[in-house]
Amino acid sequence: MAKRPDIVISTLDAERLERLLAESRCIGRAELEDELTRARVVQPHEVPPDVVTMNSTVRFSVVTTGETFELTLVYPKDVDASGTRISILAPVGSALLGLSQGDEIEWPKPGGGVLKVKVAAVTYQPERAGAFHR
Repeated sequence: MAKRPDIVISTLDAERLERLLAESRCIGRAELEDELTRARVVQPHEVPPDVVTMNSTVRFSVVTTGETFELTLVYPKDVDASGTRISILAPVGSALLGLSQGDEIEWPKPGGGVLKVKVAAVTYQPERAGAFHR
């Protein structure tokens, strides 16, 4: 298995995610706990502008094809049917938290197999926009 990239998260995200884990017995819990354990936690204004945080919108590119797509990383209550939001409790959602532009991860494909995707850009990040109360 490839070494996972180092990740950074804000104190606000860490507190909210710890609370989410404490309040629910959910699928995806172990993956999120693992991510939180290995994260470097910093104050919101110290989060680099190219890091994926909660409520960030991220443009990805498929490494082999160059195809791009965009998703927003959200809390479970904010997932909708649009297909443009991914829950932090989805395995891929928890894997996205704290990644930086340029990082690559393996993304499960429907029907089996994986795609290697790259974080092409963080097109919106609440911390960069000064939106700390989200």
